[in-house]
Amino acid sequence: MEEIIEIPKGINVSLKDGLLSVKGPRGTVSKKFIYEYARIELQGNAIKIYTTREKKSDTSVIGTWRSIISSLFIGVTKGYIYTMKIVYAHFPVKVTVKGNEITLDNFLGEKSPRKLILNADVKVNIKGDIVTLEGNDLETLGNAAARIEKLSKIKGFDPRVFQDGIYIVKKGDIIEG
Repeated sequence: MEEIIEIPKGINVSLKDGLLSVKGPRGTVSKKFIYEYARIELQGNAIKIYTTREKKSDTSVIGTWRSIISSLFIGVTKGYIYTMKIVYAHFPVKVTVKGNEITLDNFLGEKSPRKLILNADVKVNIKGDIVTLEGNDLETLGNAAARIEKLSKIKGFDPRVFQDGIYIVKKGDIIEG
């Protein structure tokens, strides 16, 4: 089984030892594509993905890789955005961003702040109780949003009563404009 993906105009693609680098107007994103029975090749203005055997577990890799490559093309041309909401009922939470470090102060009245260092490719903006994450790599954004949600995980309180935290509201939207 094989799949051929056309490379859109304005995007440069390079492949070396399974590392696919996609460069577009918004920047460069690289992903490693290594699987024992699947191969990826550049053929002119297209990317060819194929398997060396016809088992279902191997052919399913082709669909996954096709989806990842398509999201890379969208990421380097338009970009992705995740929207999160800060929720608190008991103690006012102060969320600050300095560089690529997020700090939660006064979460559930805790004395010491909770801190998280994110990937440099993720841009974080806070307006009121809305946190937005922007970037070119959908996987990196999803991981960052999950880590922020985990940072505000409640420990030692009944989660039915204390529903404070930072939660994902919208995920993986394409930036228009």
